[in-house]
Amino acid sequence: MKKLKIFLLILLAIIIVAVIYNYPKLNIIAGYSAKSTASSVFLANRTLEFTNKTDTNFSPIYLASDEVNTDKKLTTSSVLGLLTRKAFYRDGLGSVLALRDDDINKKHIVPKRELANNSTPFPYGNAPQKDTLFNNIDYSKLNETLEVLFDSVNQTRAAVVVYKNQIIAEHYADGFNQDSKILGWSMTKSIVSTLFGVLEYQNKINVFDKAPFVEWENDERKEITIHNLLQMNTGLEWDEDYNTLSDVSKMLFLERDMTKSQINKPLVGKPNEAWYYSSGTTNLLSGILRQQFKTHQEYLDFWYVDLIDKIGMNSMIVETDLAGNYVGSSYGWATARDWSKLGLLYLHNGNWNGEKLFTKEWVKYATTPTPTSKGWYGAQIWLNAGKRYPNTPKNMYSFNGYQGQNVYVLPDQDLVVVRMGLTKNADVDALLNGIIKSIK
Repeated sequence: MKKLKIFLLILLAIIIVAVIYNYPKLNIIAGYSAKSTASSVFLANRTLEFTNKTDTNFSPIYLASDEVNTDKKLTTSSVLGLLTRKAFYRDGLGSVLALRDDDINKKHIVPKRELANNSTPFPYGNAPQKDTLFNNIDYSKLNETLEVLFDSVNQTRAAVVVYKNQIIAEHYADGFNQDSKILGWSMTKSIVSTLFGVLEYQNKINVFDKAPFVEWENDERKEITIHNLLQMNTGLEWDEDYNTLSDVSKMLFLERDMTKSQINKPLVGKPNEAWYYSSGTTNLLSGILRQQFKTHQEYLDFWYVDLIDKIGMNSMIVETDLAGNYVGSSYGWATARDWSKLGLLYLHNGNWNGEKLFTKEWVKYATTPTPTSKGWYGAQIWLNAGKRYPNTPKNMYSFNGYQGQNVYVLPDQDLVVVRMGLTKNADVDALLNGIIKSIK
């Protein structure tokens, strides 16, 4: 009996140590599950059951159990009964994790939105497009190319191919359709970059100016420009690892104001000489956007009035943090069709149905390779300049997000291809090459 007691005490001690050691990780697990569930249920209008099967069923997130309070638009996630996190939904602003209970009942200002144009055909409105059959397209080959995306390995949710402003192919997985809002994750970074292009065209900002942070004024970080931030070429310290308790996971699931998550990081390289992918950098840029406006209302409105609703991405919601700042690194939701409109805007060099939002020179700037990025990255846009995809045109560029969210822009082919998935397993080179070959 004495040996049994000793054994149980040792076992209990081991369990306590394990819980203490893993407690921060449990915080992230519960936070991810609560936030994802709240957005899926209240923003994307999915059921809890569907969300559990498709969005939060991977390791280690499946360790969390979720409850939904429909009346309060609140989700609660618990990890093995050891730690609980709450997330809540705010109309117009999306979902956010609570850090204190009193966060949930605070009032928030919301962005002003333009009404959707449901009378003009796609892409300039949301009405059905005018049916156009192109004689130079092998539709059978095109659809065969897309069907591969929807197997159990690729786990694609939506695929849309737009050629000469016309949707020529559109496929959806079970449970999704043309009205389904899907999280773009880091594709939202390209929204942030585009907003700087809009401001530059409006003569309201110069991206080659120094980054306006007082925290950097008295050390070598004062040399960092907005341009360096857009290219993620600042030399600032940052750990972008979604599988550990890293800078990015702490920012997304523990911070109240995500625009400040990287601001106190030291330099570990030199500006313009040290490219490193960083979601913290994009949220610094969101903070710079906030500084351009006298009021928070103007900041909230600008994203929609001057870009998102301007090009008819009316389904889009960019979620904010608890401080009210847009989480430009990660939290933009829209339908696959609406995501394609951002690609079309770039394909048309910033011109949208006769109105210029930014210049052709901005497109060239945004798609110019960042030094030391091996030709992979521009200004918050991914590139093929380094021929990462050898059978795809070198001037193809894309907006990319976690788990395989992509908008591919192929200027020479007048093509925009959208793929929204749950994995990165898709063979991008084969996909794009197959689509190009289906057009004679």
